[in-house]
Amino acid sequence: MAERRDEADEHGLVSRTGAPNRDGVEAGAVYDIEASDPDGVLLDRAGVDAGAIRQIGELMASLGELRDAEQRLAEASRRYMKLNETDMRALHYLIVCANRGAVATPGGIAQHLGISTASTTKLLDRLERGGHVTRAAHPSDRRALAITITPETQRAAMETVGRQQARRFHSAARLTEGEREVVIRFLRDMTGELGLDGVEWAESDTGGAEPGTTPGPAPRARSGPALP
Repeated sequence: MAERRDEADEHGLVSRTGAPNRDGVEAGAVYDIEASDPDGVLLDRAGVDAGAIRQIGELMASLGELRDAEQRLAEASRRYMKLNETDMRALHYLIVCANRGAVATPGGIAQHLGISTASTTKLLDRLERGGHVTRAAHPSDRRALAITITPETQRAAMETVGRQQARRFHSAARLTEGEREVVIRFLRDMTGELGLDGVEWAESDTGGAEPGTTPGPAPRARSGPALP
C-alpha cells in the first residue's frame, strides 16, 4: 500500500495533503516522464538513472511553467492593446524595423507573419483604422508602400508589454558566460529534436487517423531523455 502511495505521489496523483486528487493529476504531473510513458513506448530510458529522470522531469516542468508565463503575458498584452495575436506580432515587427532604420512593407509583413497578401491588406486596414499604423509611399520603390507604427502605439507597447518582456534579460544576465553557453546549446538541441522535417504525419494533409485506427507504424524509440 505504501509503495502504491509513493508511486502515485511521484506521478502527481496525490495532493499535497496526502489525499488522492479528485480532479485528476496535479499540474506538474503532465511533465513527468514516468507518468507520460510508463512502459517506455516513446522513450528508451536504458542507462538513465532514476535521479536523472526526476531531474529531467523538473526541467520539463520548468519549461512548461515558462510557456505558461509567456502565454499569460501574451493574453494580458492583447487585452491591454485590444488587439489579436497577429496584430501584436505585426506591431512588434514594425517596432524592430523602426529601431533598425528599415522600411517595413506589406510584403515584408506578410512574409514575417506567414500570411497571404490579402490577409495582410485586411490586417493593415484594421490597424490603420485603429490609429496604430500609417501607410506612405516607399522612399525608393514606387510600387511599394512603407508601413510605420504610430508613435502613440509604439510608446504604449514599449512602456507596458515591451518593458515586461524585457525583464527576461535579467535572468540571462545573472548566469555566467559558461552557463549561458549550456542553456543556448540545450535550447537549440531541443529545437532540433522537435523539428518536423521529414516527419510523415506532420507533413500529411490527410488529417488524423480515424478513431480506433493507427496512422502508420510508430517510430522507433530513441535512446536518451526526451520531452514526453
